[in-house]
Amino acid sequence: MEIRYLRLIKAIVEEGGITRAMDVLHLSQSALSYQLKEAELQVGTQLFYRRNKKLILTPVGKKLYNSAIKILAEVDRTDEEIKRMVNGESGVIRVSTECYTSYHWLPAVLKKFNGEFPNVKIEIVFEATHHPVENLVSGNLDIAITSNLEQTDQVDFIKLFSDEMLAVVSKSHPWAKRSFIEAEDFQDVDLIIHSLPLETVSIFRSELIPKGINPKKIIVLPLTEASIELVKANLGVIVMANWALRPYLDKSIKTIKVTANGFQRQQYVARMKDRKYPMYFDYFIKFLREEIKLDAEP
Repeated sequence: MEIRYLRLIKAIVEEGGITRAMDVLHLSQSALSYQLKEAELQVGTQLFYRRNKKLILTPVGKKLYNSAIKILAEVDRTDEEIKRMVNGESGVIRVSTECYTSYHWLPAVLKKFNGEFPNVKIEIVFEATHHPVENLVSGNLDIAITSNLEQTDQVDFIKLFSDEMLAVVSKSHPWAKRSFIEAEDFQDVDLIIHSLPLETVSIFRSELIPKGINPKKIIVLPLTEASIELVKANLGVIVMANWALRPYLDKSIKTIKVTANGFQRQQYVARMKDRKYPMYFDYFIKFLREEIKLDAEP
């Protein structure tokens, strides 16, 4: 039996007759009556008794009505799930970055994204911060934001933007008068970093570890504000992205290029190759790229 006939039977019973069923089904009286006759012909017997202008279910009609309740509920549920899958109307995006300072873009991205996809929840998985790609592959994340182009055939890396990493020192530090410093110069300084392990820190991964260079001392301090205060007191140096530094720049600190050509860091969105992502993931990446690019501009 066709789904439309099941909807017809259900509407007549639950609306108490043909007149109100017409409104629910958006059918004229003649069209509804014709469909009812078709349904009865298809079954081969009456579905309703006609008594005093009332329609009362026959035993066959009761059987079909009970089946219609279950079948239509499943059909409607499946239809809604398919719409969500196709249109990306609801879901969850679990995301993490490799650095806590990168989360400052979240409010602006969420505001824009929620305006387009109010039923999609963004979950920030903070515990995956220092190993986002590893957590992506293990299934703990949906997408990861990273500058570490790890060698794996399972992951696609989509370019977001590139930023320049700058050394930050006190105005009284010996580096303050220099236009740039080299990797070897870090051997003589106390270097402040936000987190461990060292291979997740951009300056170590790209410049220091490949050249076998170790700073005189490593200070691990997760808070950017506290790190800048140490720098101002000439108790260490730090390497940070130009956009992350902007709120803290004043006359008490200086920024210096790392290497003569500058130290550029490429940021990526990482996602699994063998996974089909709903449309809203593409929009999240689009909004993220737009927001970070704006933030990175001088």
